[in-house]
This record gives sequence, structure tokens and C-alpha cells, in this order.
Amino acid sequence: MRTVLVTGPGGAGRTTVAAATALASARDGARTLLISADPIPGFPDATAPTPVTGGLWSVRIDSGAHFRAELLALQQQLSGVLDLLGGNPLDGEELTELPGSAELALLHALRRAAHGDWADGAYDLLVVDLPPLREALALLALPEQLRRYLRRLLPQERQAARALRPMLAQLAGVPMPAQWLYEAAARRDAELAQVQALIEDRATTLRLVAEPGPAADDALRTARTGIALHGLRTEALVANRVLPGHSPDPFFAALAAQQEKVLARWDEEGPAPVRIAHLGRDPEGPDDLLALCGDGAPAVPGTGDEGGRAADPWWIEEAGGPDGDGILVWCLRLPGAVKKDLQLVRRGGELLLTVGPFHRIVPLEPALRRCTVSGAALTDGVLRVRFTPDPALWPRTS
Repeated sequence: MRTVLVTGPGGAGRTTVAAATALASARDGARTLLISADPIPGFPDATAPTPVTGGLWSVRIDSGAHFRAELLALQQQLSGVLDLLGGNPLDGEELTELPGSAELALLHALRRAAHGDWADGAYDLLVVDLPPLREALALLALPEQLRRYLRRLLPQERQAARALRPMLAQLAGVPMPAQWLYEAAARRDAELAQVQALIEDRATTLRLVAEPGPAADDALRTARTGIALHGLRTEALVANRVLPGHSPDPFFAALAAQQEKVLARWDEEGPAPVRIAHLGRDPEGPDDLLALCGDGAPAVPGTGDEGGRAADPWWIEEAGGPDGDGILVWCLRLPGAVKKDLQLVRRGGELLLTVGPFHRIVPLEPALRRCTVSGAALTDGVLRVRFTPDPALWPRTS
């Protein structure tokens, strides 16, 4: 299954392009599932995959319902402890979703799509309408981050003490929640691993949607670094709501000229963006969405089987020259990054990388864990970190 993740600066028409992409894919014969948190005119407003047209299903994420279901399930698991503490259980009707629940609901939907939980799938193409660009990159990094937190807070090897828990429960006089806590953490880790595998799959790509203009240009330039840091690949840039040129109205002519200036810069940076003309109004249903695709052509290229993410966003080289004996160079491509916005910290077997507003913790290869960091440089959009072998870090044989 291919996955196309659609995002872009806020207000650029991400949902419109996601829906048009899904329709075009289904029209070309691919079984397609569209996931969106926003209602789409002419599409079913259903929270389970529902047919839209031949070969296309859609599902709308209800983050409020997901939040209530998850919290009530957690409350049920904790019922014994809550009773001992005199807690007053919450009813589903009084629960209001908290910030962050929309992101967790979307991750849950991605897991269900990847795991084949929903009826009617196997699908050839999964199209996901993501939040705005900055939030989308944070969301795509979330499974990896949450799994790391679970490993640090509830390491699996600590379960070796489970034989002592009944004794501790008798001494304390209260049930010990550690067993179900570890079991719940293991389930969550497995679910997050499925979502992470979907995001990191070579058949998963980003489709960026932007309305040409200075603000979108700045947002895309900043996002390029975050996309590279997280090892994602952009398959297409969609320039949405492109105005016709040569308007006799000076106001519209100035806006069109501004768009053309930005589009020319995007053409130079490559690959050339796909242009979608402004309809003059908001799309009102599937017919309008298909009209955005042109006569028989998909809204954007790449609904075939080409690969997406590279196997690894970073690579390791051997240092050359007379002083390079044994030195390894860890390399990461960071287009658009500048030195003043870059922070690099070695912590045990990990590298903590911060580039502007983006942050990632990268596990080191075993060979690099036996080295010390001896230097780093950002040159031509590539971060290079030098690792020198350190005998003090080598495994001891006795």
C-alpha cells in the first residue's frame, strides 16, 4: 500500500487537494482510502470507512469520541485504585477533549489503516489529510518520541521483579498496578511501532500544498530542514489557487504577479510545482474536485508505485587524509539549515539534534557508541560529525 501524507501551510487548501488526489486515484483504478479530520462537501460524514464513489472510501476522524473512549477505558483499568482513593468516576457525557487529542486520534486512525483493522481494506493508496505543516511534522515525529519515552520510563527488563509484586501488595495493603502498567505500555509500544513503520515505509511520501506567496515561501523554506531531519521525502509541491495572469483589474494583476514571482523561485529550486488554478470559489463536491485534476490527469503526479522515504536519512563515511585513520564521519543532509540555529549534544548512545524549531534524538550505530565526538561542521547543507575511536569505551574482555 502506498501512503500519501498531504500537508502545507495553514489555509492553503490541504483538505481540497487531499480529496482531489483520492478521487483521481480512484478514477484511475486504485482502491483508495481518504482519512481526514475535516468534513468534505459531498463526502460522507462517517467515522468508519464509507464508500464515496467507485474505488474510493473516506473516513472522518472524531477526536472527541476517541478521547472519551480512551479516557473511560483508562478509568476502568484504574477502578480498583480509584475506589481505594475515594475517587468519583467521570461520565462520558462530561468529558471534553484536551489539547493534543486530535493528534492522538489521527495516529490511532493511521494504525488502524496500516494494520488492516477497517473493513473493505486492503487499499492500494492511503491519502491522509494532515494538520498544517509545522504541526504535521511534529505529529509524524510523535510515534518515535513516545516509544523512546516508554522505553526510558518503563524498561522491559525491569519486569524481572514481577515475582516480588504479590509480596509488596500484601505489605502495602493495596493492589500493585505495575503488572497492568507494563502490559499497557507494551500494547502502546506495539501500536506506535505500527504507525512508525507506516511513516518510515519507502512507499510513504509527503505532498506539500501551498498557495504561492511570501508567507508560504518562508514556511516551506523552514520546513525543508525539518523534513530532512526526520528522514521524510517530498514527492510533489502543489501550488494551489493559482490566479490567471493578464487580468485587467490592477488588484488581481498585482496578486498574480506576486504569485508568478514565487512560482518562478519554486521552479528554480525544483522539482517544478504542480499548478492548480483557482476555481473562483470553494469546491462544492466531487465534480469540482475532479475539475481541479484536469482532463483525465491526476491532480498531482505520483499515484504509481515509486518509492518514497530513503532507507536512512543519515549515512557514515570514513575520514580521508593522513589524519583520518579510524575516524568515522556521521552525515545528515539538512537543506536550509544555518549554523546559528543548530545544536548538537552527545548523550550516551544518542545524538540530540536541534535545528531551528525542529528536534530529534537519533540513536547511534554500535560502532559510533565506542567513539567520542571530535568535531562537527555544517557545509553545503550537510551536517558532518566526526567520531574518533576511544579505547575507554570499547567492550572489556575480562
